[in-house]
Amino acid sequence: MSEDTEDGERRSTSGIVIPATARLGTRLVWADVVGVGPNVRTVAAGARVLFDPETRMEVEIGGRSYLLMRERDIHAVATEGDAEAAATGTTGLYL
Repeated sequence: MSEDTEDGERRSTSGIVIPATARLGTRLVWADVVGVGPNVRTVAAGARVLFDPETRMEVEIGGRSYLLMRERDIHAVATEGDAEAAATGTTGLYL
């Protein structure tokens, strides 16, 4: 929690002053991979990945829009349906 002041500054519960000009963190989003290039090592078609929507490039092919991104721009790969991952409480492969 933070406390706002009149000049826009915020103060955290631990007393840290956050200036009004400080930018809040970017919210990451999930997407499904429909294809990968030949040199991709950790992501496969059909995977669900976490990425920053501000660092994306869009292309339209056959009337459908697709996002293009580099492997290094992917923050995590979900491990959906993995019984071992569910048992250990892990949520995915973080890059």
